[in-house]
Amino acid sequence: MTLIEKMKAIVGEKYVITEEADMQAFVVEWRDKFVGRARAVVQPKTTEEVAAIVKLCAETKTPLVPQAGNTSLVGGSIPFTGGDEIILSVSRMNSVREVDRLNGTLTVDAGCILANLQEVAEDNGFIFPLRIGSEGSCQIGGNISTNAGGVQVLHYGNTREQVLGLEVVLPDGQIWDGLTGLRKDNTGYDIKQLFIGAEGTLGIVTGAVVKMYPKPTYQQVALAAVPSVEAAIEFLSLARAMSGDQVTAIELISRYCVDMVMRHVPDFTDPMPARYDWHILVELSSSATPELKELMESILEAAFEKEIVLDAVVPASEAQQQHLWRLREEISAAQKPEGGSIKHDISVPVSRFADFIREADVAVGKIVPTFRSVVFGHIGDGNVHYNPMQPKDMGREEYLSHWEEVSRAVHDIAVSMRGSISAEHGIGRLKADDLVHYKPAIEIDLMRRIKKAFDPDGIMNPGKLLK
Repeated sequence: MTLIEKMKAIVGEKYVITEEADMQAFVVEWRDKFVGRARAVVQPKTTEEVAAIVKLCAETKTPLVPQAGNTSLVGGSIPFTGGDEIILSVSRMNSVREVDRLNGTLTVDAGCILANLQEVAEDNGFIFPLRIGSEGSCQIGGNISTNAGGVQVLHYGNTREQVLGLEVVLPDGQIWDGLTGLRKDNTGYDIKQLFIGAEGTLGIVTGAVVKMYPKPTYQQVALAAVPSVEAAIEFLSLARAMSGDQVTAIELISRYCVDMVMRHVPDFTDPMPARYDWHILVELSSSATPELKELMESILEAAFEKEIVLDAVVPASEAQQQHLWRLREEISAAQKPEGGSIKHDISVPVSRFADFIREADVAVGKIVPTFRSVVFGHIGDGNVHYNPMQPKDMGREEYLSHWEEVSRAVHDIAVSMRGSISAEHGIGRLKADDLVHYKPAIEIDLMRRIKKAFDPDGIMNPGKLLK
């Protein structure tokens, strides 16, 4: 039997895709930057099937590309163009194995869609606080493998903080069952942390135990116009102090982002009565403070007095609050029809947030003087999505030919501020060279030693993260 025939015997003929036309959804990144070819797409249903497939690939030294929802922005789940790689999709592994209300945990398959997990948690009186723009299609295995962030990292932490246990198929086909729901376990190395953020290069996450949190009884959102990014940072400090740290999200949104959403999202209108250069979307949450609307208004009043807020909208209904959140959530999708975008997922100390944006604008302006500045991000954790767009007077291909030069300038500024070139999207194919350039040699050496120890034949997601 051939390798493909053996795989069909394991998962069923229907779940081994070999026709190129049928594989297109699996070999193209959603924003079309990365396009690859695969020998086959395999869709196992159980951890045991994953293990059997991986064991076959280990025996034949066949490269594997683990894939969840394929919403990566750095090409981490896309094969190269050689056509010899097998894509292993966990999308059929979508069961919630256990809801433990007393322990506050969910045990889930890696292919569970993030929005579905949020619904399960809410149905049981909890929340799962990982909130990202692609939550309707991304899958928890991919979130874990890229250590996804989102809009509530300020209050709850990123994916790493939400994971208590993992189940992983190792590169030789062995299954590591680490599905513990323990908050305390000092029995040696914390093995699960190696797989969180490893982008499928050390093994395939097939299951996880994640935390649920008590559902806040009260929430209040506001959209405020601020005179500068510095003022937005001052507002964050003020709001946390006045609310007893009940700020669960605070997002920076530039004028151009608002304009893009209005252009490309049907029936969306500017929530503010006038045009402003900078906006912040703020969310307060609490289970003990019913007067959150009054608290938000008090914070805004104090901010007006300090001249760090120019105008504000405080919605009275949940539907109006959702409308404001839609402004933030639609930014990424609204960029695509605008043309070429050189995306950066930067983190810097919160105190340097404004400095970074100012210096990056100057640096990019020296390379492409008429670029359009698209800036948004999570102020509370220092994560800025800095995505200079193609100028109106320049074609897409000409603009994107500046990618390496622009990114090097932007990344140099971030690193000079002791920041990171990847806050929440990972490294994938896009930043593999940058990782080696910016990381200290000793860190690269340590990562390569770990990779060699787990995957000596280099079959797990080759060419991603570490070349």
